[in-house]
Parts: sequence; structure tokens; C-alpha cells
Amino acid sequence: MNIHGIHHVAIICSNIEISRRFYTEIIGLTIIKETYREERNSYKLDLALGENYIIELFSFPSPPKRINFPEATGLRHIAFEVSSLQEAVDELIQKGILVEDIRIDPTTGKKYTFFNDPDDLPIELYER
Repeated sequence: MNIHGIHHVAIICSNIEISRRFYTEIIGLTIIKETYREERNSYKLDLALGENYIIELFSFPSPPKRINFPEATGLRHIAFEVSSLQEAVDELIQKGILVEDIRIDPTTGKKYTFFNDPDDLPIELYER
């Protein structure tokens, strides 16, 4: 196997309009391409961070809710690296996003925190 890196993460949302706004206006990703798949009654947004394609955002009619507590097997969260965690937290709070308290990773000594997307997918911010 010749893996070069992670190509993208796929996320299923319950409301494409709300999630489009969240991932573009709150997180700051840009839309590369938007596709409506009529046969599935589904939208697919390809989202980028800078020049890097990182998230496929799907919508499907009536997807089941994500199981968080207790945590289920599968993807736990996505994490974004930031230069200043406090600045990122302050920006999210100004945009009306609830953010957990900043914690210190006991292994690395780095600061991190979590907040949720509109469908309660945990998103981690990890200070560089």
C-alpha cells in the first residue's frame, strides 16, 4: 500500500443549508463544487481548507441521529490545527458557537478544545 495522506473526510448532515453555512461561514472552508444527486435526493459539497480538499459534506433525507453518548464505534471527531487556540475560541464564541473549556493534552502539553457542528459532530481545535 502506498498511502500519501488523508484525502478527505465524509460527513452526513441533516440540513444542507445549515451545515453549508456552518462549514463555510463559521469554520471558514470554501466550496469547491456542489452537486445535487437527484436519484438520491442528496446534495454533496466538496469543501476545501485553502487549496486542500478536505471534507465531503453530504445530505440525505431523514438520516438517523448520530450516537454520541455513550460513544459508538466509528469516527469520533475531526480536528483542526490552529495557531492560537484562544483566538479561535473567541472567534467561535463571537459567532454564537458553544465551546468547551480549553484543556491541556497530558501527553503533548498542547492546548485543545471541542465544539459541535449543527448535527452534534464533535470538532476539535488543537493548538500548534
